[in-house]
Amino acid sequence: MTIDTTTISPLAAVLDVTERAVHADPAAAAALFKARGSSTGPVTTTIGLGRHTVHTDEPATLGGQDSAPNPVEYALASLLSCQAVTYRFWAVKLGIEVQDIDISIEGDLDVRGFFGLDEQTRAGFGQVRVAVQVRGPETPQRYAELQAAVDAHCPVLDLFTNPTTVRTALTVV
Repeated sequence: MTIDTTTISPLAAVLDVTERAVHADPAAAAALFKARGSSTGPVTTTIGLGRHTVHTDEPATLGGQDSAPNPVEYALASLLSCQAVTYRFWAVKLGIEVQDIDISIEGDLDVRGFFGLDEQTRAGFGQVRVAVQVRGPETPQRYAELQAAVDAHCPVLDLFTNPTTVRTALTVV
């Protein structure tokens, strides 16, 4: 994806406005994101994300019709897209020119954890690999600086690499 000056200018403005707002009132940094969903079949779900609706399904091998990505594919997509956005913002913030960014992600998941076939096996990914290809006129050292900034500030990468408190509640109606 090519990043040109029409993309950079709005990002610089967002960075500036956000920095000013947070410096003026640190409470302005707090953001709340929400999702709401309903099971619509044996392995399908419809999810509301603000004004957007997405669907999940499983492949036939897991009892689905493969009509939509499955939840772990969305997790990979979330990491991929967050990396792309974080690269764009931090390129602007660091003054690093980026012409193209291509990202691929793959994750290893052992279904024994999900199905309870081996209680020693994680239910989630055992490993995720992110491959970022950046094209531009900067030195490799500048792009390494950009990667370090992205790895330190990407919210979804943080979710993948650090423990996050999750509280679940069950209501029976």
